Amino acid sequence: MSLLWTRLAILGLITMAAMQPQISLAADADPLQDFCVKDTNQQLHVNGFPCKDPAQVQASDFASAVLKNPGNTSNGLGVAVTAANALNFAGLNTQGVSVARIDFAKNGLNPPHVHPRASEILFLAQGTLLVGFVTSTPESKLFAETINAGELFIFPRGLVHFQLNVGYGTAVAFSGFNSQNQGTSQVAKALFASNPPIDDSVLEKALQLSAADVQHLRSLISKT
Repeated sequence: MSLLWTRLAILGLITMAAMQPQISLAADADPLQDFCVKDTNQQLHVNGFPCKDPAQVQASDFASAVLKNPGNTSNGLGVAVTAANALNFAGLNTQGVSVARIDFAKNGLNPPHVHPRASEILFLAQGTLLVGFVTSTPESKLFAETINAGELFIFPRGLVHFQLNVGYGTAVAFSGFNSQNQGTSQVAKALFASNPPIDDSVLEKALQLSAADVQHLRSLISKT
């Protein structure tokens, strides 16, 4: 994957994410000033982050190299998700957009998960992915597609979705979100690795599992 291709992918995702509030309701509230760079020294708890004194804002507050390098995919899922959002990129605060880089080892999986605060548009820069999402109940309809380098796929806000590398080598994707902090909740970890844990009887009845099955799944998922 060329450096130019990567840069164009990120630029395109940011542009598309930024346009979403113009054509639909934004996931985040509209800003009330030109910018509100996150003040990392404040201890206030607000919806978002307090603003840095505009007189102290530098050009470097609006630049980040967080997506520059590949993530480490040496794990049980073979995937690494690197986020650039208001948590680690101060200039994104109140701007209503964020980006993530997703690196896949061969057969790597970004497991079923949800983003409660944003829709996601994924641009595949390298490889081949099986991607999909499931609609809300009672239909629970699966929309899945195999996409190749240069193609896009959209995941609606709040719906369970996944990405699986089905190509012959590694894969790299970039995702744009219409929120400065989209939030992520993996379905399996939410059920079997929460803190404190969900009572076993809830999981046994809801998923029709035995007590031994629940413990086995807890052990497996805690390692991913």
